[in-house]
Amino acid sequence: MRELKIGKQEAGQRLDKFLEKYLDTAPKSFFYKMLRKKNITLNDKKAEGPERLAVDDVVKLWLSEETIENFRSKKEETSKVLETMETEELDVIFENDHVLLINKPAGMLSQKAQKDDVSLIEHLTNYLIETKQLSYEQLATFRPGICNRLDRNTSGIIVAGKSLFGLQTMGEIIKHRDIDKYYYCIVKGKVEKKQMIDGYLFKHKNRNKVTITSEPVEDADYIKTEYEPIKSNDNYTLLRVKLITGRSHQIRAHLQSIGHPIIGDGKYGDVRVNKEMRKKYKLKHHLLHSRELHFKAMPEGLKDLENKVIYAPLPDYFEAIIKHEF
Repeated sequence: MRELKIGKQEAGQRLDKFLEKYLDTAPKSFFYKMLRKKNITLNDKKAEGPERLAVDDVVKLWLSEETIENFRSKKEETSKVLETMETEELDVIFENDHVLLINKPAGMLSQKAQKDDVSLIEHLTNYLIETKQLSYEQLATFRPGICNRLDRNTSGIIVAGKSLFGLQTMGEIIKHRDIDKYYYCIVKGKVEKKQMIDGYLFKHKNRNKVTITSEPVEDADYIKTEYEPIKSNDNYTLLRVKLITGRSHQIRAHLQSIGHPIIGDGKYGDVRVNKEMRKKYKLKHHLLHSRELHFKAMPEGLKDLENKVIYAPLPDYFEAIIKHEF
């Protein structure tokens, strides 16, 4: 018999979904047969599968160790990656029982693009294991994840879920735009007034690039962006940008489309200006930073974020360029 105690990471999911993850090579029919025969119980009682698991619930598998292990794929690959990868200390700017807010550095992937990539998610998982908030065994039934993404070379706030509740709840809040997001960026040219702009964004999937149009085109998404200048001169402007909609490359491409490309942007930026900035400051990344998250009403479990504003400090190189150019 194997006893599995439900922690806050797994809480909230259905029993049958939990079993599918734990005994991940077993057919569904096996779970339901074992539940009917009381070879799998929940809190020492017969269960059917749709029951929602709560913290401290106990699932008992009245099965031989051989049967259990035969129905579990090897989890060694994940632990091997985490144990051998070069870890990077996370800049955690807020943490509670369910979520982490992380100041992601430019150059780090939000999530894997290729199988062998090491992304923020791997560093997050390693952080939770090192701080004993998660075990390798629990990775079988719960994987921490992120609720929003930033481009590799964009720095700033990423919301991560360290429990199923945190992942699902914050994911829905962000999806429905119940959080206001503000970015800082330095752009080419002088911007003199606050403005709201809109348009249509078409993504070229095979090139990982987007095009902005003023009129609707097939398969394009409507976008809206608000910006206001903080500091400016004849050459550059430091902007505070509010995302009204959130699409891939929206800020970068939208500002480029009105003649104010972001400094250092190799995809949408000005080649001459970028070359000057690389020479002058050894700039490796574009100057776009997710600076502020403004939270509104929050549900139980996340009340400590209600009506809060969370700030992510600008990277040192970003601050240095502001100091010398303005």
